[in-house]
Amino acid sequence: MKLSLLTAALTGASLLAQAPSDPAVLKRRLEALKARQAQVDQQLQDLGRRRKGVLVDLQGIQLQRDRVRAQTESARLQRDATLAEADALAKQQVAIQGELDSLRGELKKQVRWMQAEGPWGELGFLTSFEDFRQYLERGRMLAWWRLQERKRLDRIRTLQGELSQKAEAMKALLTQLQGQQQQLAQSQAALQVQEDRLQAALDHIAEDEQAQKQAQSELQEEAIQLERLLGNLIGKKRPDAFVPSARFEGLRGDLPEPVAGSLAESFGEHLHPKFHTKTVQTGVLIKADLGAPVRAVADGKVVFAEAYQSYGPMVIVDHGDGWYSLYTHLQSLQVAKGQVLSGGEQLGEVGDTVDGPRLGFEIRHLAKPEDPQKWLKKKYR
Repeated sequence: MKLSLLTAALTGASLLAQAPSDPAVLKRRLEALKARQAQVDQQLQDLGRRRKGVLVDLQGIQLQRDRVRAQTESARLQRDATLAEADALAKQQVAIQGELDSLRGELKKQVRWMQAEGPWGELGFLTSFEDFRQYLERGRMLAWWRLQERKRLDRIRTLQGELSQKAEAMKALLTQLQGQQQQLAQSQAALQVQEDRLQAALDHIAEDEQAQKQAQSELQEEAIQLERLLGNLIGKKRPDAFVPSARFEGLRGDLPEPVAGSLAESFGEHLHPKFHTKTVQTGVLIKADLGAPVRAVADGKVVFAEAYQSYGPMVIVDHGDGWYSLYTHLQSLQVAKGQVLSGGEQLGEVGDTVDGPRLGFEIRHLAKPEDPQKWLKKKYR
């Protein structure tokens, strides 16, 4: 199998850099994608038990999109890994062929030399004992060269076998690659369908005043339910409640960013520019890279870590003395309920929303929200 065949097959050769070189890294990434699909499936199942409405319909479309997106990422990752494997195999073939050509060249030179010497070499020219001694030494040299010749022949046969095996492996890889390319193309087409569905739903809400008002009403209801959830958490007397080594309130104005990014929506009341409906943001929305690490802003204990309505996967951290930080719209959770965290420890990753990758971040005392910007050392702009 020549390298030119591989080159023709690798229409996406520029993607080789994306493929993980370590099989263990590939396995972890595929497992993470599988876990994300399972998480989305669970959210879709929970969605079916909620009261129908604009937000539920919209979230259902978004979750379907996220599920297909994870499938597409898995297909792309497997395809890229096969591309990298094929590229490495092609380089091995080139190296083997190079060694084979070199050995054949050396062997041809040896044969020509042996033919020039003839079967008796310089025996006919012996005139003295000294000539005869030199002839014997030359004979030993010829025996050594014949031994090297046999070794070269054995190595050539070995390399020819290896080259044949590599050719068969390349043939199997190219067949596998063709199937993966088809699977990826199908996943990409399905993803585009879901993206179009989501955009159509968003356009409808943006243009229809009644849908907009219903969505705002549902958001307000979810905010009330979140406060009830917090009330239940606060109201429970826990013998294992988190006791901070230093009072959280003393960190006001000195907290680190939960994630690197920029301000997408500020704390407080917002007026819709077209329909003049009001919404209240109980924290801040941070525009960040999808999958960016989200970190706890201070020491605390995880009291909630699961998907919650349109907030998506959410983590609530108890910092003691009635202070809580909330992290919403996560892509994945890396902590569990009851886990004690140190400030700066990763608890999840930034997830996607209908407006793009966002992290919702809140600071609450008991159930009352406060402007997170006033708590941060570096304000989001």
